[in-house]
Amino acid sequence: MHRTRIVAAAAGVVLMAGLTACGGGSKGDDANAGGGADGALAALKKASESTGKEQSAKVRGTQKQPMPQGEIVTETEGAIDWSSGSTTGEMQITAKGSSAKAQPGAGKPTTVRYTEDAMYSETGDAAKAMGAKAKPWMKIDYDKLAEKSGAQGALVKDQAQNNNPTRSVDMLIASGQVEKVGTDTVNGEQADHYSGTVKISDMTRMQSKNLSKKEQEELVATMEKQGLKTQTVDVWINGDDLLVKKREKAKSKAGTMDSTVTYSDYGTKVTVEEPPAGDTMDFEDALGGGVPQ
Repeated sequence: MHRTRIVAAAAGVVLMAGLTACGGGSKGDDANAGGGADGALAALKKASESTGKEQSAKVRGTQKQPMPQGEIVTETEGAIDWSSGSTTGEMQITAKGSSAKAQPGAGKPTTVRYTEDAMYSETGDAAKAMGAKAKPWMKIDYDKLAEKSGAQGALVKDQAQNNNPTRSVDMLIASGQVEKVGTDTVNGEQADHYSGTVKISDMTRMQSKNLSKKEQEELVATMEKQGLKTQTVDVWINGDDLLVKKREKAKSKAGTMDSTVTYSDYGTKVTVEEPPAGDTMDFEDALGGGVPQ
């Protein structure tokens, strides 16, 4: 199993949660609409409450992330449920870009299932490279990932187990640095566009509920070493006070990370089944004992 596929599967969690990936969006002439910062904060608080109550939605997203071998583009489509506090769902994830093209299955959709304790990724074409030990599914246990990968693994675990689409909205609320910048059409309907900038250090503390202080400090240090200082966050809220789009963007030494996600069909039914145990292999076995990076 190749690290690119694990990165893509983990990126699915990041796309849904909105951390370490990255929004942009230009500020228009409507910057002071909605009563300035106070009006924007009031609108976002209402949106957070309304969106959180829905408990499930269909999701489509694209994340562009610079990697040592070049850019990886992760496209995600499926449905998620956050009614239990943890994110569950099934997604079709496609890894593209120069960092992914040399890997088996690049450019082909891969099914990834998210349960409360683990994510399961189809091995697909990569199974051929693993020989007799290959199984149809690879299991990435969140506890093991946190143990093997330190603060970054702990982050993915935290994002998966304490996540819903309101995280980006709540991040802007907590920062206090947000304004309404206009109105756009999203999914065929009008949506108010809000934008703000958050410091990476503040974002990590706000978005990493179950990470220890040491893990948060390690994570911030890693991000700062990569040149990450701030992240712009843009969200779009429709007439029903529901989050329908978010975009996050951050610049690092390696390049620009850019993540866009749209949400629709709130309240959709989501059913997820774990693959049979006999059809799964642990990510440590798939990597020959290696650690996902």
